Amino acid sequence: MCAVALAGCAAVPDRADTAPRPSPPTADPSPAAAAPTMAPGPGGLAPVFTRAAGDGSTGPKTVALTFDADMTADQGPRAARGERFDNPALIDALRTLEVPSTVFMTGRWAEEYPAQAKAIGADPLFEIANHSYSHHAFSSPCYGLPEIGAEDMTADVRRAFAAIERAGARNVVPYFRFPGGCYDDDALRAVARAEVTAVQWDVVSGDAFATDARAVARQVLDGVRPGSLVVLHCTRSAAPVTEEVVRRIVPELRRRGYRFVKVSDLMRQSQP
Repeated sequence: MCAVALAGCAAVPDRADTAPRPSPPTADPSPAAAAPTMAPGPGGLAPVFTRAAGDGSTGPKTVALTFDADMTADQGPRAARGERFDNPALIDALRTLEVPSTVFMTGRWAEEYPAQAKAIGADPLFEIANHSYSHHAFSSPCYGLPEIGAEDMTADVRRAFAAIERAGARNVVPYFRFPGGCYDDDALRAVARAEVTAVQWDVVSGDAFATDARAVARQVLDGVRPGSLVVLHCTRSAAPVTEEVVRRIVPELRRRGYRFVKVSDLMRQSQP
């Protein structure tokens, strides 16, 4: 789980100006094949998408809410003792409010909550992206997360996709979010071999470990601009106020004229 200092992740290099391109068509298009991706960066680096193209003050008033479903590979005993790493009430709120969203899911989360992973992936309101299997850091230091070896990074991403697929989830897109948002060039080369576009954010909600929903909502509302991408969490034990935050920010952003979209839609908006 990302620590409260998530804002520090925002300092990573931004390659969102790389022109996105659609994935090649297939004879039987799947949601993943239909989702836009970005052109690879120099030196075999995976591209990184942070927000829709534009200066942040003009352009379509769209915003993407994203939710990290975090669970590390070794948290099974805590789940067995009753700790909840899911948040069904949050998903229900998004459905009630009709908010298209992207859920970045760890493979371990999909294994712990396969019925929920399947239901989220079957709902056209949502798309599921990859948040690694183990939620270990792909570069270090990264807010105290255990570090995965460079030789294991590509396999970890593929293992997460396999776990999500085994849960029966559909609407899976070829996007990847680094645990903690932390990465370097070695990590970008590794995930590029898994044929994903890395997705970061430009608005840090601060919901991780927060207890004041009003303060978190205010931070989101103060940060959103046209084309913004907001990072939140779908983990009750470590982000207990996120449902309330969503119920506060959604009506207000709509009042301001914003339309909610998935990451794939936001990326498509950036295409030439």
